[in-house]
Amino acid sequence: MAEKIVSPGVFTNEIDQSFLPATAGPIGAAIVGPTLKGPILTPTVVSSYSEYVQIFGEIIESGSDSYQYLTSHTAKEYLRQGGPATIVRVADPDVVGTRATATVFSGGEVGATFATSSIRLLGGEDKIVPTGSQHELTINGVDFVPVVSASLFDNSSTERYVTIGTTKATFGANLVSAINAATVGVAASLSNDTLILSASSAGTSGNITVTTGSVAGVDVDADPVFTASAAGFSLQGGSNTSNTAQSFVIEVLGDGPRFNNVTGSQGFGTDNLLPALTSSAGNDHFSSGSYGGRSDNFRYEISQRNLKKGTFTLAIRAGNDTQKKKTVIETFENLTLDPNEPNYILKRIGDQTNTIAVEDGQAYLQPVGEYPNLSKNIRIKSVDNKTPNYLDENGNVSQDYADSGSFIPSLGSGSVGGAFSGGDYGKEFAHPFKFYDDIDADNSQGIDMSESAAAVGTSTVGGGYATAVNMLKNKDEFDFNLLFLPGVIDQLTDHSTIIGNAIQMCEDRGDVFLVLDNTSKTSTVASVKTNAEARNSSFAAAYYPWVQIQDATLGTFRYVPPSVVMAGVYHFNDTVGQPWFAPAGLNRGGIDSAVQAYRKLTQGQRDDLYESNVNPIATFPGQGVTVFGQKTLQKKASALDRVNVRRLLINLKKFVAQSSRTLVFEQNTTDLRNQFLNVVNPYMEQVQANQGLNAFRVVMDDTNNTPETIDRNQLIGQIFVQPSRTAEFIVLDFVVQPTGAAFPE
Repeated sequence: MAEKIVSPGVFTNEIDQSFLPATAGPIGAAIVGPTLKGPILTPTVVSSYSEYVQIFGEIIESGSDSYQYLTSHTAKEYLRQGGPATIVRVADPDVVGTRATATVFSGGEVGATFATSSIRLLGGEDKIVPTGSQHELTINGVDFVPVVSASLFDNSSTERYVTIGTTKATFGANLVSAINAATVGVAASLSNDTLILSASSAGTSGNITVTTGSVAGVDVDADPVFTASAAGFSLQGGSNTSNTAQSFVIEVLGDGPRFNNVTGSQGFGTDNLLPALTSSAGNDHFSSGSYGGRSDNFRYEISQRNLKKGTFTLAIRAGNDTQKKKTVIETFENLTLDPNEPNYILKRIGDQTNTIAVEDGQAYLQPVGEYPNLSKNIRIKSVDNKTPNYLDENGNVSQDYADSGSFIPSLGSGSVGGAFSGGDYGKEFAHPFKFYDDIDADNSQGIDMSESAAAVGTSTVGGGYATAVNMLKNKDEFDFNLLFLPGVIDQLTDHSTIIGNAIQMCEDRGDVFLVLDNTSKTSTVASVKTNAEARNSSFAAAYYPWVQIQDATLGTFRYVPPSVVMAGVYHFNDTVGQPWFAPAGLNRGGIDSAVQAYRKLTQGQRDDLYESNVNPIATFPGQGVTVFGQKTLQKKASALDRVNVRRLLINLKKFVAQSSRTLVFEQNTTDLRNQFLNVVNPYMEQVQANQGLNAFRVVMDDTNNTPETIDRNQLIGQIFVQPSRTAEFIVLDFVVQPTGAAFPE
């Protein structure tokens, strides 16, 4: 309501037009491909390569050989400039659904249960009353025969004689001493008038037999000093798993592989092992043969157990670490099993599992569970021993739990309850692992490409790569501006289907650029041109040839498809320059990780490639391996046939979309249009100042927001841009003049 002004004075108002939403970048790339471990078909954002390794693994070890998925190589190239990056793990359908688990037990340490039994000693008031008979006790074939004096009998291998003494206590002590000296696997102790027999090692159950009976022909004036059933009985209750109940069950988020602790040459795979490397025509791949290797998966550790508060700490560790040198991946402190507490384990970690659903041809993740997963590695599958209201209203341990610690998880790790088990590789290791230049139409890094290219919804996961690409169509949920599919070769059958789907996804979204791998390593320039000419899109670019890199982790040299190293080039370009700069040339196109290119192109070959919209990777003396082109795959000659211009528009689209989202459902008035202009114009000016635009104009007024458009609940804006163009062709005229000629001013 307007202020009523009656008498003269000075009145002030504030009109805030300074609203500036967050800018569009850095948004990061999406990298799709197989990984060592991690959640399948679950886009996961990582901010560093170390975080990538924790979630998705890194090294594949086989005997003395070590390898990496191209996904890992690509992530390393991109993330060395910083994050974020969205990783989508793909796998064959049969891998999905079986995950490793670990059961955490309450009370004492796991495996610390001892089988016990007891026999009551007889006799009155510490006096032995003479009778005419004597009983014997046999434990696992060793006879314990009470006698008045040990000298009456000779000891043998199966008989031990126990001096009765003059009191029940004396006899009990003598009997305990004799049993402990004679038997293996059982320990004896005395409690008042009861002989306690216990297994001497945890988990022993049913293998210690105790019998009682009469000693024939023995006339000893003594009262029977023990009693039990005449029939034999066994010590019961021992267990190797738990002496109480399960507290909760942990499940890894990653499908497929076993997540066991491993030692020695033990590794992973269908039989918890990885097939060894073999060679075919000089190309490396995994197939049948000897087994070896080791994986760096998970184990858990329980610590800081506090019975007064009902809390404990759960740590997730690398499966191949040691007690002396722990590698802690995640730590959750002050957890409880009390659903009423804010630190309830399900609330702190999460219990959801994702299923892949398809509706109207769109794949999406359908979460199942009450609490979202806050851990990137595990979820709590179930809580089997809840402690509701562990603390009373005064903060003290309630009477139900006061005298028992069995409700809180046991301390320990490693061999004491820390191992994960289960999981299934399915077909992931049924196929040969065709890496690097051994990739063919049917197999890329162990993935069946016909299944992976299958239409969404036609198999368990809807076709690995196809489903991953389809899922990324949802730009409301997944925000990225670059897409890499290392190991998917456009020239190959089924691979080409996946590339086509990826290009279509980028075009449908309008804000993602695909860097694709055109051909195999040994493809000729002519075949590269032919394959590239079959594509027509400004949302994708192709590069040639493959390049050799030295893996710093493994110290090995491998030829990899161009997209692997281009991930690093694009991110470096955006870091030192802007997305609308060309990721090419000696300033921003150098491939530092490249040892050499597979082909050293001539000028003529570079010309042929560029005419077909393939960007050459050149080798210059003293300059190294360098990207020397920045064309998109668009056939039509326009500004959009250049990578920098397409990525400029992607950047502008993302910014305007983010800026405009806050205006939806606001009143369509002049003030609203001015608010939009006050946000967009300064950003466009900033882009222009940073050499992205020669000129621009933003129109949002009555000319394009007529009463008719307003009545349709529409706000119309037009953004005219004149993008800056790169100097790709530098023409220098050298004019040779005669002696005495004057040079022009």
